[in-house]
Amino acid sequence: MEANESGFEVTQEQGAWVIRMWWPTGPITGGPQRITVEAADGSATRDVARGISTTVLRRLDLAAAMKLAEKAPELQQGREEVTAKVEEAGSAAGLLLTNEGVSEPYLAMLASTYKTMADLGAQAPVPWLARLIGRRPETVKDHLKRARREGYLTTVAGKAGGELTEKTTQALAAFVNSEDSRN
Repeated sequence: MEANESGFEVTQEQGAWVIRMWWPTGPITGGPQRITVEAADGSATRDVARGISTTVLRRLDLAAAMKLAEKAPELQQGREEVTAKVEEAGSAAGLLLTNEGVSEPYLAMLASTYKTMADLGAQAPVPWLARLIGRRPETVKDHLKRARREGYLTTVAGKAGGELTEKTTQALAAFVNSEDSRN
């Protein structure tokens, strides 16, 4: 594995081919964003002349490459920092719920935190969010449905997450500005 400021590259050899898989710096949430297949140095001309076969591609071990990339110390530090920020945002959403009820700032913060969790590839974002907010997962699901219904978060069919809307961005900016004016 090789790491630099832009990302991580994991290399595998399959017969006459070298396969390089690249992930950008940050939490690994799925497969590589770029795969390059090239003839290995010293490969037999007859093997290269036939081109890349489906057998070579089937033998590509993405799971092993992901496990190797996830062990990078740089990635671990980044993951810890991101997780701490998500935990902080979830706790802030919980405070908003306690202080204001299901308000505009709460729904915006909830939607934003949920989207971040989903984008990070969290296996179970709702239970994690429920723990941070201090409510049951069913309650958080209801609040997320309301956030979608009221236009804070779009729907992605069959997947966790969604996109934040302009309404969410404005609500979060207004909330941050009001907090800054209080301090």
